[in-house]
Amino acid sequence: MVYDGIVLGLIVGLFRGGWRHGLRQFSSLKLRGGLLFPVLLLFQLFLFYFQEKSQFIASINGYLFSACYLAGLYLLWLNRHHKGFWLIFAGVFMNFLVMAVNGGRMPVSLSASEVLGPYYTELLKEGAVVSKHFMMDSSTRLSFLGDIIPISSPYPRTQVISIGDVVMNLGIFLFIQSLMVGKKEKPQSAEPHHA
Repeated sequence: MVYDGIVLGLIVGLFRGGWRHGLRQFSSLKLRGGLLFPVLLLFQLFLFYFQEKSQFIASINGYLFSACYLAGLYLLWLNRHHKGFWLIFAGVFMNFLVMAVNGGRMPVSLSASEVLGPYYTELLKEGAVVSKHFMMDSSTRLSFLGDIIPISSPYPRTQVISIGDVVMNLGIFLFIQSLMVGKKEKPQSAEPHHA
């Protein structure tokens, strides 16, 4: 879901005339620990891929995802002075919290997941852990923070998201807008001419 906020932010930023200003801002952007952000993203992609191939990784991936979230929260905290980063931090923290109290996995609503198709819902019903997700039930803690919001057509990507995802993407959107458009500079009024 993080990609949605990035893509939407870039598109709206371009429509708002942020092409040149945005390119300059992105090229001069300095984030504390910035190189670790793509490393964490690649690490998650690694987990998604190898959890299907290694039973050992599948058995501990909840802990690995939690560690990844903690590292991400630390980096977001270091960069909290940037516009939108408090919202990104809050959204990631909500997702981390619900995962932490549910064994490192994200609970997903069975009814909401129906938009993903019968194959996905059958896996959940069988008790399978799909990626880092598992089916929400009466024993799920903080279920309102789980993946409970279904999104489908006309939205281009069918998915089920959490409240934390919404908050995080709002923060990402605001951050990209601040970079691409920024504050409009007011034209300076002409100085009165004294004879």
